[in-house]
Amino acid sequence: MSATRDGGSLRRRLLGWLLVATALLGVLALLDTWREALRTAAAVSDRVLAGSALAIAERVFVDLDGALVAEVPYSALEMLASTAQDRVFYRVDGPGGASITGYSDLPVVPGPAEGAAFADATYAGEPVRLATLRREALTGVDAIPFAVTVAETTRARRELARAILWRSALRLGGMIAGAALVVWLAVTRALRPLDGLSRALAARAPGDLSPLRDEAPQEVRGLVEAVNGVMARLGTTIEALRNFTGNAGHQIRTPLAVVRAQVALAARAGRPDEAAHALTRADAALAEAERVLAQLLLLARVDAAGAGPPPEAVDLGALARDLTAELVPRAARAGIDLGFEAGAAPLRVRAEPTLLREMLRNLVENAIAYAGRGAVVTVRVARAGAQARVEVEDDGPGLPPGLAQTALRRFARGREEGPPGLGLGLPIVDEIARRFGGHLDLGPGRGGRGLRAVVTLAEAA
Repeated sequence: MSATRDGGSLRRRLLGWLLVATALLGVLALLDTWREALRTAAAVSDRVLAGSALAIAERVFVDLDGALVAEVPYSALEMLASTAQDRVFYRVDGPGGASITGYSDLPVVPGPAEGAAFADATYAGEPVRLATLRREALTGVDAIPFAVTVAETTRARRELARAILWRSALRLGGMIAGAALVVWLAVTRALRPLDGLSRALAARAPGDLSPLRDEAPQEVRGLVEAVNGVMARLGTTIEALRNFTGNAGHQIRTPLAVVRAQVALAARAGRPDEAAHALTRADAALAEAERVLAQLLLLARVDAAGAGPPPEAVDLGALARDLTAELVPRAARAGIDLGFEAGAAPLRVRAEPTLLREMLRNLVENAIAYAGRGAVVTVRVARAGAQARVEVEDDGPGLPPGLAQTALRRFARGREEGPPGLGLGLPIVDEIARRFGGHLDLGPGRGGRGLRAVVTLAEAA
């Protein structure tokens, strides 16, 4: 069963977000278009109403009796009636609001003494647009004010606004559809590098953990680097496992063969002392196998250390002091004088605490094993510029000339004499030091006697 949940299509997600965002913007645009359409229709209607009122006002005059007379021309109303199937109303008022002609109950728009004023109102149960034009008729002696009011129902205006809105909506819908198509094609093209990476990974052999080298856009580069990082850590882990299984098969086979042989001898022994001797040798072989396995497990952990999180800051002096105190009884049983020297100030390095402790343990145990009874072993921790140094020095026989580098290879023993060893102690120390950016140096002790093993690590900031 796959542990990856289906997150849906990225194409559909982008298209959905685009459509939703465009739809919201489209609604806002249509609302603004509707208001603008209403303003445009009102402006057109107002111009027609003003022209109709002006045509009527130009036919208002004073007769011989001094009374105002209005002759409403047919063309003045025709210009309104021709725009749509709207109803048209008008009235002409003299001084004091006295109606001269037209619909006497038609509302009059308040306004200045000269000029036109416009307003929306309801008349005869329908919404209308009103325009009132105020003028003066000259008698030769004085001027008589009058007002011409023209009204038109708003059906044509609403139809004009709806027509503008529909045209805008159709254009916007076409733009959304075109944008959706462009996004679909653009996203499909933009996601081709991901498809290429998928094909490249699918075509790889199971054991191919080399980094991806395919060109990738900047947005995908982080994903490629993360995949390469995972493959590098996986490769480190697999290599550690391979080394462990190979080394374990090689190193444990011998003690296990000894155990089987001694158990067989004990089974065939004719006397109890012979059986006891064989079982004692079998127990020693099992102890040897246990020690080999412990070292191999530590070596595998060192090999896989690079796959873990960044190391933390560790107090090197405190860790070395505690470890030295722990090994003092063992050194005493071996006839070794084990001591510790360090400054008062803490000295911190970045390393995995357990591996750092095992590194120091291997150094000290190596000195205890090979320095010889009566030797002096000293553990020192000191600062050297921006670096931290921990050294384990003894005054024993040391290493033969030319074997300092050989002793750092796995399963290679620096000395043939002395207690039996696996040839893993110093190589493990060297690999742990390198894993955390340091190195191991081997050389003679003070006065040219014994062996001094120095591990140098960068001091933590």
